[in-house]
Amino acid sequence: MICPSCGHDNLPGAEECAECQQDLTHLDLPMPSNRIEEVLMTEPVRVLGPATPVSVPPGTTLAEAIQTMIDRNVGALLVVNDKRELVGILSERDILMKVIGKHQHYDALPVEEVMTPNPECVKDSDTLAFALGLMDAGRYRHLPVVREGVPIGVISVRDMLRHLCSLAERAGSFSFGATQP
Repeated sequence: MICPSCGHDNLPGAEECAECQQDLTHLDLPMPSNRIEEVLMTEPVRVLGPATPVSVPPGTTLAEAIQTMIDRNVGALLVVNDKRELVGILSERDILMKVIGKHQHYDALPVEEVMTPNPECVKDSDTLAFALGLMDAGRYRHLPVVREGVPIGVISVRDMLRHLCSLAERAGSFSFGATQP
């Protein structure tokens, strides 16, 4: 990051110039000409319209949980205690990586033995960039949206992609279904 005051080449993300101590934080703000970047850094998670969470208690059997995922057409279940507080998440990936080929009689296993405990969460007021950063860093496809420890929704990578593609299409960056010359 080049300091506009003295021309020193600073490390990317530096908050001040190492040479003249000039504030550089304003250089990390979204450029008005880049609508996608601006949206990611300013719009809250709530714009995605988080899906109503589908939840189960920790003692639910894996067979019941899988059937719930099929019936409700979801890729992840939130695991909540009797106070409705989030204690874990059970995803398709959890089932594939922790169960298949490792447990012969997995259908009777309680969800709490397979779930990811204490999952990363976002608030509906967190920015899309923050949520996307968590998803990328943790390789998550689903993130619970919580308010005071209680799940109020779930967002997915697909939700994020749909939102960003919709913005790009409205901006004329591209059009779905259009043939390329």
